[in-house]
Amino acid sequence: MFYLITVLFCLITIGLCYLIYHIKIFTQVRIGQYGKPFTIYKLQTMLEGEVTPLGKILRKTKLDELPQLYNIWKGDMAIVGPRPDVPGYYDQLKGSDRRVLLLKPGLTSSAALKYRNEEQILAQQENPQKYNDEVLFPDKVKMNLEYYDNKSLKLDTIIVLRTILAIFK
Repeated sequence: MFYLITVLFCLITIGLCYLIYHIKIFTQVRIGQYGKPFTIYKLQTMLEGEVTPLGKILRKTKLDELPQLYNIWKGDMAIVGPRPDVPGYYDQLKGSDRRVLLLKPGLTSSAALKYRNEEQILAQQENPQKYNDEVLFPDKVKMNLEYYDNKSLKLDTIIVLRTILAIFK
């Protein structure tokens, strides 16, 4: 029943966004559980390479990620788990770091909360790609491995509650 309500809510919201604001669905290939690629769904927040004014609001409130409820319903994602990344990151992990791939990617995580303002962090760097590759991504892997080692309903509940608080902060 929860899934049906979630899917209906998602479809209604997406429909309203399209009708009122002409927002479309953005799709992208991400790396999922076991390193399997899947298509992630988001509300489009950019137009011609620029974030739109509405897109800024959607990103700040994380409403652009609402269509990922469909990914959860399909079984590609979970509510809590490592945020899925584009090919070239999680699928390239070596050794025990590959344990991250045993988890379903999630809508939220401790790492996603810590790096909620990742775009601003990267914008302040002289070489954003290098900073991401050498600082942010390794820290996210470390945090996601800590989640893997301590995964529980209690921890998931804490992460979800922290996410809700962060959205309304």
